[in-house]
Amino acid sequence: MTIKGVLFDFSGTLFRIEPTESWLRAILTEAHISLPEPELLRTAERLEAVGAQAGGAPPAEPLPEDLAALWAVRDRSSEAHRAAFTGVSRQVPLPDPRLHDALYDRHMTPAAWQPYPDTAEVLGALRERGVAVGVVSNIGWDLRPVFREHGLDPYVDTYLLSYEHGVQKPDTRLFALACDALAVAPQDTLMVGDDRRADGGAADLGCTVHFVDHRPVTERPDGLRPVLDLLG
Repeated sequence: MTIKGVLFDFSGTLFRIEPTESWLRAILTEAHISLPEPELLRTAERLEAVGAQAGGAPPAEPLPEDLAALWAVRDRSSEAHRAAFTGVSRQVPLPDPRLHDALYDRHMTPAAWQPYPDTAEVLGALRERGVAVGVVSNIGWDLRPVFREHGLDPYVDTYLLSYEHGVQKPDTRLFALACDALAVAPQDTLMVGDDRRADGGAADLGCTVHFVDHRPVTERPDGLRPVLDLLG
């Protein structure tokens, strides 16, 4: 088998969101609000525990009933995505209620994201080998500016974002759309992601699937390089 196309997940695969503490510090600084350091750290810990940061840790505790149903479909529209994450965030008291929306807005900025150390190297190598590349993400906002800001957009041939199609992984329809956009058969496509359930759905379409660990950028310097060994 020869791989002719590679699909990548976004968060935890090609990029990693900033730590929760710096996320909170950024919006407090922008709002000219100061918190005592122990309170700031406690607040960041609580935001992380409830899963308030899109792209960050999942909720570590049960969701309130009024949010559970919305959470399950949060990636199908931009409205649901914002409502789900700001709803979860509001479980944690902040000095100004408007900061919950500010946190959500912050996570959509290129400054909040950092590519893994080998992302550019691997995407560049795929381009040199003539392998088509797509990004398939469960997300509620347009991530293309993140790729442009970090100079990686030239390596991506297509983006399939769940909120733009009303379909979220592991639904095979999203992977099928990506394969069609690349003009590559699923049997000749490799899906690379960090979520065994969501990204693993590509296997049901006939794609080969390879998983990476969703770890901090400093702890995963070369997690993507094995992809190049799988090309055949």
